Amino acid sequence: MGKETGIVATSRARGGDSATEDGGGSELKEDASDDGLPLSRARCIALVATVTGAAFLNTLSVQSVVIILPTIGHHLSVPESRQQWIVSSYSLAFGCFLLFWGRIADLYGKRLVFILGSVWVTAITAANPFVPNEIAFNLFRGLHGLGAAANVPTAIGILGVTFPPGKAKNYAFSTYGAGAPLGSVFGNILSGFVAQYSNWKWVFGVLAIMGGIISVCGMLFIPPTPPPAANNKSAKLGPKSVDWVGATLITVGLLALMFALTEGNVVGWSTPWIPVLIVVSVLVIAAFAVWQWHLERRLDAAKARLLESSSDSGHGDGVLPTPPLIKVSIFRNRQFSAVMVIMGVFFASFNNYLIYATYYFQEFQGQSPLQTMLRFLPTGIGGAAVAIVVSQLVGRVPTVFLLVCGNLAITIACLLYAVPIAPTTSYFAWGLPAMVLSVVGADTTWPCLTLFTSRALPREDQAIGGALINSVGQIGRSIGLAIATAVQTAVMAHGRGVAVKNVGSIKAWDADSLRGLRAASWFDFALGLVSLVLVLVAFRTLEIVGKVEPAAKKPSRGGVRDDEKTGSEKREETADSKA
Repeated sequence: MGKETGIVATSRARGGDSATEDGGGSELKEDASDDGLPLSRARCIALVATVTGAAFLNTLSVQSVVIILPTIGHHLSVPESRQQWIVSSYSLAFGCFLLFWGRIADLYGKRLVFILGSVWVTAITAANPFVPNEIAFNLFRGLHGLGAAANVPTAIGILGVTFPPGKAKNYAFSTYGAGAPLGSVFGNILSGFVAQYSNWKWVFGVLAIMGGIISVCGMLFIPPTPPPAANNKSAKLGPKSVDWVGATLITVGLLALMFALTEGNVVGWSTPWIPVLIVVSVLVIAAFAVWQWHLERRLDAAKARLLESSSDSGHGDGVLPTPPLIKVSIFRNRQFSAVMVIMGVFFASFNNYLIYATYYFQEFQGQSPLQTMLRFLPTGIGGAAVAIVVSQLVGRVPTVFLLVCGNLAITIACLLYAVPIAPTTSYFAWGLPAMVLSVVGADTTWPCLTLFTSRALPREDQAIGGALINSVGQIGRSIGLAIATAVQTAVMAHGRGVAVKNVGSIKAWDADSLRGLRAASWFDFALGLVSLVLVLVAFRTLEIVGKVEPAAKKPSRGGVRDDEKTGSEKREETADSKA
């Protein structure tokens, strides 16, 4: 009823990982392998590779464009002060529509939403480089983000409902967890090669080709959704089951907040409408939370009445009201709430690290895109190795140890860019260790957090859980980058003796530029420390998020043994079926 949010303590959470919901029902059983996998081994690998590709392509789409921003700006005659919107328009649309698409996927089928989102991304990306002017180009970037917001959170939901708890699920989430960080890393590599040897438009061409491959693989390897049970009338609610009021509130609130954070560093934080818009956005988001609480209470009351009616008369009558986009009650679990905060703070630090490392090599040291790419190459190789190691450890090592290692790694990586190491020092002395540490941090922390989220939520909320954790990460990135940029420009402005709005850009081998970059890295270091402290506070036990439960009696069709179900779960199932 919204209160069952323990990581693995509730049997409903274990049932939520069953493959019977949206993942294939009988199809999964018919194609299941003998070693306990829900599908054949080859199809499981193809499925994980497909959904991981969506996360990889999402961050690749952002980072690959960062490298070629000056080139795009020159081609479209975009001044430097507005070039960030080429990146921000994508991030805004992606972050604002995550929760909406997550709920749509949970209601109407994760496979359908994933495939449609992937096809949309392919078409928009292919057309984007041929758009002739700045406004239309940014609009297409936003439309690209809209499609990514559909397939990225859905991917987590697909893994959550397809794989039952065990080694296969740990491998799946570890592999998926490596997708997003490696996408950021390979974005530099892709743009470095293309910018050096071909036309910048081929960056979008490669992205479109990858999107097309993911679309086709989604059609081939994601199991079809089984038809709803005949007595499940809640599945026939149609559009009425979507919380359109909540979707509008959260989309408008996040859009206003992220727009204000993005523009604050362009027009100046003292501009009157910036703080006003931030306050308004926070109030709209608060109104969304109140509305979700109202819908959840109404839904719980309706279920209670239906249960009472079925107990008295032997049958229930009526339909359930519109469910909320998010059950606010899940945040009563302090550990779950802490995980969301850790997600936002950690990825603010990691994202800032990638951006400021790029600025350091390309803008301050004057390296070419190809030379910058070569400096990021160890992160790609290291990330693949870390993903393999973490997949083996996540089911054996206490989660707190993994998260501490991950957060400590990114903290040290940021510190190496903050301390006064002479910029003429060899890259291999400190740059290479920092790159390896950064990807150790990301590819250790991300799988643990996503697996925790999947295990903590029931199966009907798997896609919205994926949307929630991605949305929190996106908000963390936006807020973290806004503050880091403000710190950087303030230090540069002070050194140059000018106002912040007149500070100008980073200059090659300029002392004030270097001080600004180091100040931003100190802020990133502080974010890493905050995330580390939150981990130590939230994970005070030796709990193992990917622990494989011992084999027991044969599960029922719902994925949970009948004798494992609590009385409240049985009553709720009765209420749902009567609805």
